[in-house]
This record gives sequence, C-alpha cells and structure tokens, in this order.
Amino acid sequence: MRKSVFLIVLYVFLMVFANQNTFGQTIKGSHYELNIAPDQKAVLILFPCFPCNIEHTKTEARFLKGIDRKGITTILLDYNQKLFLTESEKQKYAKTLHRIFKRNKISPDNIYIGGFSGGGNVALLMTAFLIKNQDPLQPRGLMVVDSPIDLEKLYDNAKKGVAKNADPEAVEEGRYLTELLEKEIGKPDTSREKYKTLSPYLMSASPDEGNIQYLKHIKTRLYCEPDLKWQLEKKNRTYEELNAYVLEKAHQTLLKAGNTQAELIQTKDRGIRANGTRHPHSWNIVEGNELVKWMVE
Repeated sequence: MRKSVFLIVLYVFLMVFANQNTFGQTIKGSHYELNIAPDQKAVLILFPCFPCNIEHTKTEARFLKGIDRKGITTILLDYNQKLFLTESEKQKYAKTLHRIFKRNKISPDNIYIGGFSGGGNVALLMTAFLIKNQDPLQPRGLMVVDSPIDLEKLYDNAKKGVAKNADPEAVEEGRYLTELLEKEIGKPDTSREKYKTLSPYLMSASPDEGNIQYLKHIKTRLYCEPDLKWQLEKKNRTYEELNAYVLEKAHQTLLKAGNTQAELIQTKDRGIRANGTRHPHSWNIVEGNELVKWMVE
C-alpha cells in the first residue's frame, strides 16, 4: 500500500515538473543560449556583432548581468557574419525562434529584439520580417546598437576609409566590406533595387519603402556614441562617416512616418570594452537599468 502511494506521489511530482517552464536555468542549444527569468516580464533576443559569438555578447554586454532577476528572459544567438539577410535566412531564423519558444514554454507576450553592430542590422531585418508577415512572435520593441544599417552608406564609407589610409584597421575593414558588398549585392549605383531590399535602412529611400516602414508602430531605440574627438584622432572620420549619423537619419525617418515611440540615444563616455579599452563602438553604451525599464513599462 505504502509503495503504491509513493509511486502515485512520485508520478504526480514528475508530471508537474515536466509541465513547468525551466525557470532560472541556462539552456544551451544549437545556435542559442537561453536564460529564463523566474518571474518573466519580457523576452530580449540578441544578435552578436559581425565576427562575434555568444560568449562575446555575454562578456561585452554587461547589462546582461543579473538581468534575469529583473524579469528579463534572454535568448542570445550566434548567427553572425551578417550585414543583411536573404528571405530564406529570415525564415530559418524565425523557425529557430519558434522552436526555442515552444520547446521551453516561453510566453511570447513581450518580445524585444536587439543587436550590436552587424547584429543590429539582423535585429532590424528580423523585426521587420516578423511584423510584415504577421508572425505569431510579434516584437514590441527593437534595439539597434551602433549598427551600419544603411548599406549604401557603409559601402561609401568603406571606400573613403581605404582612400584616407589613416588607420591600418580601417583600411583592412574598408577593403573587406567593399569586396563583400560588391560580391554579394553589387555596387550601389548599379544595384539600387537590391540595396533597397537587403539594406535594413536607406537614407536615399522614402519612409514608405524598404524595411524601416514596418517599424512605425513599435518601440524603437537607436543607440550610438558619436565621440568625434576619438573618431578623428583614431580613424580620421567625420560625423557624416559614423553609424551615429545614419542612426540619426533613421530616427528622423521614423518620426516622419509617425512613430512616436522612436528614440535616438546618444551616449557620452560609456564606450568602454570589457578589457578596459576606450572605444565608442561597444555594447557597453547600453545602460542596463534604463533598458529594463523601457522593456517592462
């Protein structure tokens, strides 16, 4: 009799456990790392910078420390080396997100998508894709952190960086980006429609064209740190050659399109990387407490 009662109690316990979310746990899967908040108030999906991975995001995005205790479930992805996405890639990433949410029984009620540098491009494109296709996973907000969202402008700036020859790193990066964009998309003056389709945003396009048109009704934060002194001394760049310039223009476009929830956040002296190096192009320009408040309010 006692054995039967014990088995019944054990069965009930296991069934209850099996149907609960894995709250408070870190779960690693193919292309992602998930940390479920014990008292979830929002979900933050983050894409890494162009050459980066999940560990880099965890190290550099210091606002992630303890964010689960503030009610934020995080999904860190390792889809990198992307400045734009094909339709098949968008579908693939969307399927990955659906699988993560379903498998781990995550509530999709308050989703935010973000990314740093090239990851911000991916975040914007995926946000637009999910909204455009009325996907069950509907983002309530988008966070773009110092990203080169205008590929036409990125191409032009890359050419300038090579021509100036002011910084070896900028020259190498400029050559790489020029070759990549010409190979994958073409030159802007001869592949206008492809740039309009693939670029997250184009300053040269109207607000009702391209991917940015789908951001009219969601909260949007565009982060940058336009440290002109640092950029001039280190890279010989003007303001018009910075991601900050394009993000300012994107913010203006969103406002003109009627997005009353669009914010341009220009920080000062926050661009410090995990190793202590001063660099305005950093995850660290995002302030954690203010970010959480933005997501849960």
